[in-house]
Amino acid sequence: MATAGLFSLGSTTALSHDYFKDAIIGHGSHRYKIDMAWGELNRKQFPVKDCHEMVQDAKGRIILLTNHTQNNVLIYDKSGKLLDAWGKEYPGAHGLTLHDENGEEFLYIADNDRHEVIKTTLEGKVVQIFPYPKETGKYENKEAYIPTETAIASNGDLYVSDGYGSQYIIHYDSQGNLKNIFGGQGDEPHLFHNAHGICIDDRDPKNVVVLITARQQNKLKRFTLEGDYIDSIDLPGAYICRPVIHNKHIYLATIWSGDGSEGTGFISILDENNTLVSAPGGSTPKYENETLRPMHQTLRVFRHPHDVCVDEDENLYVAQWNSWGTYPIKLYRV
Repeated sequence: MATAGLFSLGSTTALSHDYFKDAIIGHGSHRYKIDMAWGELNRKQFPVKDCHEMVQDAKGRIILLTNHTQNNVLIYDKSGKLLDAWGKEYPGAHGLTLHDENGEEFLYIADNDRHEVIKTTLEGKVVQIFPYPKETGKYENKEAYIPTETAIASNGDLYVSDGYGSQYIIHYDSQGNLKNIFGGQGDEPHLFHNAHGICIDDRDPKNVVVLITARQQNKLKRFTLEGDYIDSIDLPGAYICRPVIHNKHIYLATIWSGDGSEGTGFISILDENNTLVSAPGGSTPKYENETLRPMHQTLRVFRHPHDVCVDEDENLYVAQWNSWGTYPIKLYRV
């Protein structure tokens, strides 16, 4: 594993592409070689602002969502070659979820500025818009609703996390009809401070649950599909974005760490028992009496990781928020 002496944690400038050329980061069986130059493009033609989220489609393409309206969506192959670009109408593009619906794939874009979720084809054609949920009676106006992420269950039900707004989770059926609303802001276990990310955890087919991050609380909370609180996974010192399920593991971009200072991000990887087993760019996970010791950044490979995409070879693609307009970083599993 690379050592902390490779780079001063006090630095605030971007690194050259070859700075971590021979470094291996991570812990245990989840260790990675770093490619800082993956996805680098002509900044005048294909600029990015915040690289918020990434998904992989059935063709193996890596789809990046950015809030730069010259091109909100960039589509790469796994080598980092640009294949397509589209989108000029999503100034608050933040959440990106891909869902296969009877053999056809769709994207769900959560837009902070538009205060709505937009369903599109992979080519960018708008299929459906989910406006602010006035019918819940929880919102006086659309400005109070700032969706950050979506998750889609196997039956097509849609869950939207209002992570930058009023902290509710809005549950629709596959046709867009409201079924439920739960959560909200507060300190009780079933409430949130920054319900930033959400996903369906189907690792146990007999016990499918909803995973929701409470980022400011350093917790990953588990709920039933009906919105009943189950329990929380404590990740002290880790300000986690959305959970990403791949095989039996959970991957989480950790945007800040320690006391939440700027530029302190790393990646968190949990096993099938929801135990933190690797933290590329972060301190070695250690448990004492089944309690995780507080985590912190040890190598400034990342500034503000905002999402992780995992391909079939278990390589990672890391999108970053507020990181000098840099393109995603690729981590090769070793």
